[in-house]
Formats: sequence, C-alpha cells, structure tokens
Amino acid sequence: MHDHSEMDLMLRGYGLTTAKLLYHFPDHPHLLQSYIWQDYDIAPTFPVLIRFIEFWKTKLDGPLHSVTYTHQRLIAPNEWRKVDGEFVLH
Repeated sequence: MHDHSEMDLMLRGYGLTTAKLLYHFPDHPHLLQSYIWQDYDIAPTFPVLIRFIEFWKTKLDGPLHSVTYTHQRLIAPNEWRKVDGEFVLH
C-alpha cells in the first residue's frame, strides 16, 4: 500500500484510521501501556489494521488488552470540482 501516494489512496476510498492499542508489559503484566497507530485503511473491513494486529500478536511480546479505533475519509471523488479562476494576493 505504501507504493501509492496519499492522494491516490484517498481517491480509491481509503481513509485515515487511528487506533489506540492497550497492551500488557511483558515483565509486569498488571501494568498497561498505550500505543497509537495510524495509517490509511478501508472501512469497514480494515485490512491494514487487521494485518498490523496480527503482526503484533505473532511478533511482539506485550499481549494486547484492547484496541479502539476511529476512521475518517478525508476526501471522496465526488468532492472534486473544476476551478475556472484563481485570485493571487501579494
């Protein structure tokens, strides 16, 4: 996915997804730490987020406690419009 520009991803329906992951410290399981993750993803399936969570579960030591996320499409194809002129100041 990183071989595309951000604008190209947004035009293809991707939106900015932000996830807050709470996880247990490996050495102190009663303590929780938070990690903020952000990338472009497609709702409602969230394949990029799911892939990251699977990576976390298989490769990292801190077991996940919870994941909360938000998703916002920043631009849509129907929001584009033709501009006929431009005003330049200074």
